[in-house]
Amino acid sequence: MIAAAAMLGYAALLLATAPQLARAGWTDRAPRLAIAAWLALTYSAVASAVLAGLAPLIPAHRLGGPLAWLSTACEAAVNGHPGGPVLAVAGGVLTAAVAARMTWCAAATLAASARASRRHRRRLRLAGHRDERLGALVVDHAEPAAYCLPGTRQPVVVTTGALRLLDDTQLAAVVAHERAHQAGRHHLLVALAALPAAAFGRVPAFRLARDEIARLAELAADDAATARSPRLAVAGALLALGCSAPARTPALGAGGSTAAARVRRLIAAPDPLSRAASTAGGLAVAVLSAFPLVLLAVPACCFFRAGYL
Repeated sequence: MIAAAAMLGYAALLLATAPQLARAGWTDRAPRLAIAAWLALTYSAVASAVLAGLAPLIPAHRLGGPLAWLSTACEAAVNGHPGGPVLAVAGGVLTAAVAARMTWCAAATLAASARASRRHRRRLRLAGHRDERLGALVVDHAEPAAYCLPGTRQPVVVTTGALRLLDDTQLAAVVAHERAHQAGRHHLLVALAALPAAAFGRVPAFRLARDEIARLAELAADDAATARSPRLAVAGALLALGCSAPARTPALGAGGSTAAARVRRLIAAPDPLSRAASTAGGLAVAVLSAFPLVLLAVPACCFFRAGYL
């Protein structure tokens, strides 16, 4: 029971710290590390809730060594409490409910995304033509837009409106931005962030994580584009495209509602995190991800020691 309470408390603590992470100034300087931190926060919270439900179901028997006192205390608390069996059943129900909800939402989201991607690819084959010089698929449409579909082998799509609006340097920056989305598997990261929000939409931290990871993915692609194109060219392309991201497609676009803030960031050119700070952040993310398993270590040791597996 101590492990279950600790894991529920850990999940609540993680969800409560989400607004502080959203306001942290370092995230814009290291968007990839920030994406990892958000994913670790959300999925550690979900894992903690699941493991908290499993903990009362694990029979805690006596261990040798320094863990003996804790195992004995847990066993006595469960067996001596009149509601012990009820708590165990409630834990099992909690685990099953969370796991079933996540599985259902994942399956439904994947199926819907696959259908939308197939439909959109069929339309692109009919409406688009390949521009080898640009390395993109050009679609005849007056609205200036540029976006990419999931997968490194999928095309970058640019409308004729964007071709008329952007110069060659800006077009190259836009294509580099979209290729960075594909190379970084940003579609997958955004989908992973959206899953807890879809499953448990009333939890503000999950909705915040979904929005922040979508924003940070754009920042990461902006940074990758500046490695291939001048920073001001990337900013100019974003400013020109404005809010033209294709919200009705299963894609990530160079424009979007965050374009103005991204332009200001590109012009300001913030310094990236130092190597020491990045290493410390990576270690913190690893600890954040592993902590639920550490909390479950004692009852799991009891389980294996008792010979149930």
